Formats: sequence, structure tokens, C-alpha cells
Amino acid sequence: MSYVHPYQDAEFVLRHIVGFDALCADAGLNEVNLDLAVAVLDEAGKMGAEVIAPLNRVGDHHPAKLGTQGVEQSPGFKEAYLQFAESGWLSLTVREAFGGQNLPNVLGTAVNEIWQSANLAYGLCPLLSQGAMESISHHANETLQNTYLPKMATGEWTGTMNLTESDAGSDLAAVKTKAVPEGDHYRISGQKIFITWGDHQMTPNIVHLVLARLPDAPAGVKGISLFIVPKFLLDDNGEPGERNGVQCLSLEHKLGIHGSPTCVMEFDNAIGYLVGEANKGLPYMFTMMNHARQSVGLQGLAIAERAYQQARQYAKERLQGTRRDGSRIPIIQHPDVRRMLMIMKSSIEAMRALAFTASAEIDRARYTQDVTQQALHAARVELLTPIVKGWLTEMSQELTSLGIQVYGGMGYIEETGAAQHYRDARILTIYEGTTGIQALDFIGRKTLSDQGAGLLALLQEMDQVADELRDITYPDSTVCKGFESALGMGVEAREWVLSHAADDAHFAGSASVNFLMLFGYLCGGWLLVKGALQAKAMLDTGEGDAAFLQAKLLSARFYCEHILPRAGACLAALKAGSTSIMAMPEDQF
Repeated sequence: MSYVHPYQDAEFVLRHIVGFDALCADAGLNEVNLDLAVAVLDEAGKMGAEVIAPLNRVGDHHPAKLGTQGVEQSPGFKEAYLQFAESGWLSLTVREAFGGQNLPNVLGTAVNEIWQSANLAYGLCPLLSQGAMESISHHANETLQNTYLPKMATGEWTGTMNLTESDAGSDLAAVKTKAVPEGDHYRISGQKIFITWGDHQMTPNIVHLVLARLPDAPAGVKGISLFIVPKFLLDDNGEPGERNGVQCLSLEHKLGIHGSPTCVMEFDNAIGYLVGEANKGLPYMFTMMNHARQSVGLQGLAIAERAYQQARQYAKERLQGTRRDGSRIPIIQHPDVRRMLMIMKSSIEAMRALAFTASAEIDRARYTQDVTQQALHAARVELLTPIVKGWLTEMSQELTSLGIQVYGGMGYIEETGAAQHYRDARILTIYEGTTGIQALDFIGRKTLSDQGAGLLALLQEMDQVADELRDITYPDSTVCKGFESALGMGVEAREWVLSHAADDAHFAGSASVNFLMLFGYLCGGWLLVKGALQAKAMLDTGEGDAAFLQAKLLSARFYCEHILPRAGACLAALKAGSTSIMAMPEDQF
């Protein structure tokens, strides 16, 4: 079934939740405003619906394969990519110095939702390029930036990230790939696994970012350096010339995202160039990882949106049951189907608001001239990133599964296409750091390390929205009660973690996922209520699309009544601690 970009909700979030025009004004982007953003989204929506979305099933049925010249991408992908690159989509948020359009990160995020909804497997290729460009632009020297970024910004070359090794997994301290100095470059040798779009024939070059160790590097993560290793070395004119010592050894056979080649990459005495300083590769890579983690969270939103659109259309068309007059009933009129669709719709709106909000904080941290404000926005980015990555991707598992459930038995049949979204979504809670890793980051580095200061500031901001609710006549009091109750649980969860973590070595690890999910639900509720307040104000003054605004009020009400109560279960499990989790003898598992 076809894909349509939900431009109306995206525009609403940019205008009323993010405050896009004010963000651009504060950033000094005088020629950028919401009208431009809407025009960009409209064009991206056409590209997504007409060019990229039709290849979604093609990639699923005809995966990338390894041939004599390397990885051969799915049919039609190269032609779509060339059109995509020629239209300038990869340069959207790149600095003008490297041929980019210098548009805000949050607009890039809104556009990326389109690519990921249209075709998650395809969308991974530009997503990885964007992450690689982010790391190069922040940490590489001027020569490397000028050599690689312009061609990557145009899409002429793509980029990858090479972290994981078979013996290392998420433990990057165990990385064994070696880098031996040789004149103005290094010789890289080792093997990397799970490399998304590690090879293909869509572009004349691929720029690999690779973690490796120098011969005299200290042990552990402090001894990792970051290198640029191109697929083809550049000639005197800066064009791809001699083949470098890097190749794809094999492709993984996966549950989903079949159109995205997941490669085992071998670096055999390959020439590489050091990014930044030696032994600082991990923090450099995390520049890309934080970008990637928010982007993967966005993928959770995007695939859920695609599944919702398909389920919604099916529910309106599928007839089951009869009225007294003998006419058939579309299943969207059945209460349980309504329940499932409302879970999908309200959760997706909450997810979109959170993804855009976190992305906008990156812009605010980048553009502000005030040192104090820069630190506050940077801290908010750090705080929200694990929630965006963890909560949005966990929700994508539930929502794509509900998409199948709306179909009933037909959803389990591959021909309907509903199952593909579920299969494609399953990787999202795993790559770029599992939900458990995000949760440990959230409870440890983002809460315990600053004694909950950043989280307290977020809760106080939420309380201001609760005050607004109390001060107006809102259409339904359950919204106020539901949000206030969940906000109280967030306050209690923070206090409980700060007061109990030191007493139990296993507490943080045991409570972390429930802690993260609680704040995911709460953040979603906060932003839906914030949007509903704006929608009510617009309805009171007769502004905007009344039907859409009424739907925003109903989404917020449903979320507060049916989704936010989950925060209570998370709090109860969190407070239960680690005793029952750690008590079972290993031989009883």
C-alpha cells in the first residue's frame, strides 16, 4: 500500500512544539522559516512517495547480494539514489563551506522521517552518510574535511561507520583492528561485522570511518583511534583511483531490512587517515553515534507511521460483521480495532513530538552564543538521546505488531506487506546500542552522574505545562489528572533512583529499562499535552483546521487515559529493585 507523508502533524510539531521560526531567528538563519520548511517537506514527501516507497517491497523480496564486483544493491535502488543525490537531499543540513544548505538539524530530522517511512532499508544509506559527515566535520583536520565532505554532501560518495568486531560486540574496549603508521597515513588491518551499507555499486566511492588501535596504544577504550579509509584511494585530481585494501567478505541473512546490505568488512593493509588526535577515537565516534541514536529513534517513529497508515487503510476497507439492515461493517467501527488504532495514532504523535524536540535541542546547542545556554541545551541533548533511541524503538515493536493485529490473520501473510514493517522494526532496539545500553546510559551517565540535575530541570519544565492545564478550562479533566499523576511518578522515580542506587550494586542495571520507559511515556505525554493546549487555544480563536485540532485534543486525552498509566507499572517494577532479578541460581535458568 502507498505511503503518504503526515505533513500536517509534522508542521504542527515544528510550529507549536519546536517553535521553528523562533529557533531560526535565534540562530541568525534569516532566510529560513516555517514556510520554507513546509515547502521542503512537501518536495521530500513527493520523492518519498513516488520514488523511494515503491522500492520498499522490491528490497524485501530481492535483497542485496554479493557478486564478483562486490555488493550488488537491490533492483532500482541505484537509480533512486542518483535521483535522490541530484536533488540535493544529502546536503540539507551540511555547512555551506562544504557545499551544504546549512538548514537546521530539526528540519533534516523531519525530512529523514520521510525517507525512513518510505523505505527503511534504503533510508539507512543516507542516514549513515549523514552520521559520518557529522563526525568528520567536527573532528577531522581541514585537509580531510575539504577532501571528503563536499563529495559526501552532494551524495556522490557515501559513508559508513565500522565499530563492531566479532569478539567485541558492544564492548569496544575489545577492538583488535590495527593501525600502523606509514608516512602521512596508516595501514589498517582487521575485520568488522554488522557494517550497514558497507559496500554497494551506487556511488564511485565509499568513505569508511574505522576504529582501530595504534601499536603503542593503551589498553581499553582509551587506546582507540578513528580513521578514514576510502574504498578507492584518490588520485591527484581528488577522484577515485586505485582500489584500497578493503572489501566485503560476506553479507548477513537477516530477519528484516533485506534491501540494506549488512556486511562483514575486511581491511587488509588498507590505507587510512587519522581523524583528529590519536587514541581519541571513541569520543569522536560518539559524535556520530549520538546523531545515529537519535536517527534510529526516528526510524522507530517512521516505521510505526508506515504500519499505522497501512492498518488504518485496511480497517476502513475490511468489512466484517453485519448491521440489522444487512449492511456490512468496516472493522474500524469495532471498538477493539479503534483501541489499537488509537494506541498507534496517539503514540506516533508523541514519538514525533519527542524526536523533533530532541533534534531541535541540537540546533539550539549549536547556534546559541551564550555559553551557559549552550551547556544547558547540550545537556538536554545528552539527556533526551537515550530516551529517543530507547523508547521510540521499543514502541515501534508494539505498534508494528498492532499493525499486524488489525489485519488479523491476513497480517501474518507476507503478501499483505504488514509483516515486513514488523520484521524491519525488530533491529531498531538492537543496533546503535541496545535498549539496555541506552537505559544504563540514561540512569548512570545522565542521572546519577549529576545527581539528577538535568532530569530535575526537565521535570520542572513539564510542571510548567501542568500549571497551564490547571489554570485553564480544558475540555476534559482526565487529561490534567492523567498527566499530573504520571508527572508525580517521574518525580518519585528520580528521587528513588538517587536514594537507592548506592545501596545495591545491581540496582541501576535492574531498574534502568523501567526508568527509561517511564520517562519515555512521560515525555510523550508532556509534549502531547503541550500540543493539545495550543490546539485548544487555536480552536478558541477559530484558527487552523478545526477537525485536525479536535483530533489533537482526542489524541492527548486517549494517551493520558490509556498510555500514561503504564508509567505506574514502570515505577512499581523499578522500586522492586534487583532482589528477584538476581536471586535465581544460574543453573536454574
